Amino acid sequence: MQPTDPHFEALLVYLKESRGFDFTGYKRSSLMRRVNRRMSQVEASDYQDYLDFLQVHPDEFTALFNTILINVTAFFRDNDAWDYLSKEVLGPLIEAKSEGAPIRIWCAGCASGEEAYTLAIALAEVLGVDGFKDRVKIYATDVDEEQLNEARQATYTDRQMQGVSDELVRRYFEPVAGGRFAFRKDLRRSIIFGRNDLVQDAPISRIDLLTCRNTLMYFNAETQSKILGRFHFALRDDGVLFLGKAEMLLSHSSLFTPIDLKRRVFRRVPRLYAAPGVAFAEPPPLSSLPVTGLDELRNEVFAASPLAQLALTSDGMVALSNRQLEKLFGVSSRDIGRPFRDLDLSYRPVELRRFIEQAQLERRTLRIPEVEYQRGTEKIDLEVQISPLAGADGSLLGVNVIFHDVTASRRLKDELEHANQQLEAAYEELQSTNEELETTNEELQSTVEELETTNEELQSTNEELETMNEELQSTNDELQSINDQLRISSTQLDEANDFLETVLTSMQAGVAVVDPDLRIRMWNSRAEDLWGLRSAEVIGQHFLNLDIGLPIEHLRPLLRGALGPGAETAELKVDAVNRRGKPISVRVACTPLRRSEGGARPEGAIIVMETAATE
Repeated sequence: MQPTDPHFEALLVYLKESRGFDFTGYKRSSLMRRVNRRMSQVEASDYQDYLDFLQVHPDEFTALFNTILINVTAFFRDNDAWDYLSKEVLGPLIEAKSEGAPIRIWCAGCASGEEAYTLAIALAEVLGVDGFKDRVKIYATDVDEEQLNEARQATYTDRQMQGVSDELVRRYFEPVAGGRFAFRKDLRRSIIFGRNDLVQDAPISRIDLLTCRNTLMYFNAETQSKILGRFHFALRDDGVLFLGKAEMLLSHSSLFTPIDLKRRVFRRVPRLYAAPGVAFAEPPPLSSLPVTGLDELRNEVFAASPLAQLALTSDGMVALSNRQLEKLFGVSSRDIGRPFRDLDLSYRPVELRRFIEQAQLERRTLRIPEVEYQRGTEKIDLEVQISPLAGADGSLLGVNVIFHDVTASRRLKDELEHANQQLEAAYEELQSTNEELETTNEELQSTVEELETTNEELQSTNEELETMNEELQSTNDELQSINDQLRISSTQLDEANDFLETVLTSMQAGVAVVDPDLRIRMWNSRAEDLWGLRSAEVIGQHFLNLDIGLPIEHLRPLLRGALGPGAETAELKVDAVNRRGKPISVRVACTPLRRSEGGARPEGAIIVMETAATE
């Protein structure tokens, strides 16, 4: 037995009671691993803390269910198994049915629908498109409503279509917007999607082929047995069960026998039931000697039957009842001739009228299993059999209703299942010591299932990658913030430059700033007015090479003094000619350009040129 955490079990009970999802039958190891992953994402410290989080944040249920229900599927997944199913199973299965008979398929755990559409393609290849549309019904079920909604859309991306050959894509899919492919609408009508919880909901009946691939491996042994029992009930006597590569059913040989164990294809094992639908056997041929009192004898046999029985006429009137029926439900010979609908038995412990109508309409025996009846303090388990009674000419005479008390057999069955579980556990322990019997070792099989689960979990790591993308986005946001700061600094620098430009422009004297090589770095607007050269024309030019009205040869000593060691401010008054050709007197001052007080060598010089007299 697996060790359980009471707080984790309390969380599972809460999920079942609040949202109707019963995960108590899932394997604890993989289930706890997936819940813990979700807890780490919301920073919940333990299961109690996470339960409180669920109660406060209802939206968290969706994220948790998406984490637990790993929906990994693909078209023609395990291609070898699908080839075998198409060539060796579908053909004989269809040939065994009468011409035109309907073919019913159940795809349990269909996820986003790829497996259901794969079944449709495989059957259409065998039957032809027209035969498929006329005869086939595929019931595709899952517990996840989001996945069912995606399956109903029947559109898939290039990546999802990788398992489908180009030929099949052309024949069964149509391109739609967004680069996706849609399954053919005329074939899509034969596929019915619906929600079904394999643990709790009733199975679909009269199924020819049931596929449930890599779903059972998530459940524990007890729940697997329960689900397989329902699969056995759902399938016809010659029905086929198609499982995933991690599921082998070695301990359920009483329900299914392998057709091909490698591909996980099994056939239903018929159970030995009494022939249904026969309330009275035909009497043996009469001997030559007359037998008297037959009517009284038949009535007495019916009355003394150990099974509670009720016979109704074709129009719903009570015709016969026996002693066991009176003992069980209080219906006696006094009720003969009354309409059945007036009896409490018609609707309690189970609504019988619709089943009686169905048996009359379909002319076949119906069984209603698992009926619970509370008689006083005693709880009785019943199985009801409803059989139509036909006359020699085929006309409907009435209906026979038989109530089988299966309380003792149900108790024995439960005890037998418990004993089987104990034997299975002991058998698994013995198998673990023998490597040669690895294929029959359920403990190692459990390991295989866990590995398969891990592989499928790896395919669901897109959520974690999305989290990493969010972290990268956060880093990008931080870098953007740094860029914004740099942009602000650049703006401040531009403002400082603009301010300096404004100051220089506002000066009445012409100003030029040169580097140590006497190349001009700045040239203000007043200098442009004086000498007729724009700033763009002189920036980067050697000052002494300028063709302006200044006597450049007189300024060389002044500039050398401002740029050499121990440089100081000096000025000189010279005669010049301005841009209009007018003689002017100019006072030229040259100041060393240093970054700090007492710097060794100037980084350039500031040349101030001011007219000595008004023009």
